[in-house]
Amino acid sequence: MPNWKPVCRVEEIPLQGARTLSLPSLPVVAIFRTADDGVFALLDRCPHKGGPLSQGIVFGRRVACPLHNWVIELDSGRALAPDDGCAARVDVSVHEGAVRVDIEQLTRLALTAAAGAP
Repeated sequence: MPNWKPVCRVEEIPLQGARTLSLPSLPVVAIFRTADDGVFALLDRCPHKGGPLSQGIVFGRRVACPLHNWVIELDSGRALAPDDGCAARVDVSVHEGAVRVDIEQLTRLALTAAAGAP
């Protein structure tokens, strides 16, 4: 069961852009807003070289990493072929304009990363 933590309002995320969420002891999350007001969240690390996805170009439901132009699907975190890899997806919801992330899932992702799992 998700433990939703409010983090911002939809309008605080640039249209076709992103903002980041930094909480103590947790990985940085990039929260994206598409042109049609879709909201998605991924860990702010490209699977290629760890580039900041939050600084990439959002188009459709994808983001292009600013370092090497890998294209990442916002709904799954998967890199488009021919590239291969996946940015960790974070569950996000919008309720009455408030953007919320699943803080328990984010904590699990941090523990997995600390344990050295891929």
